[in-house]
Amino acid sequence: MSQKVIHRIVRLDFLIRTKSTGTPKQLAKKLAISERTLYIYIAFLKQLGAVIRYCRSRNCYYYEEEGYFICGFVKSGVS
Repeated sequence: MSQKVIHRIVRLDFLIRTKSTGTPKQLAKKLAISERTLYIYIAFLKQLGAVIRYCRSRNCYYYEEEGYFICGFVKSGVS
């Protein structure tokens, strides 16, 4: 997975948590990706256990349960 993809998924997570995604078309534009790629990223987050819903009245995605995506390397301090 490239850094660009990881950055977009982290941004997607932020936009979902803050309920500021807009419609799928708007969200894809915010992330500079196609709607098809957006759905792939959402499916990826769902595979990781995120329960993501879409609110038609507010036109935004949201997490049904609070949480966030973490991606990174953590040194254990053991040599």
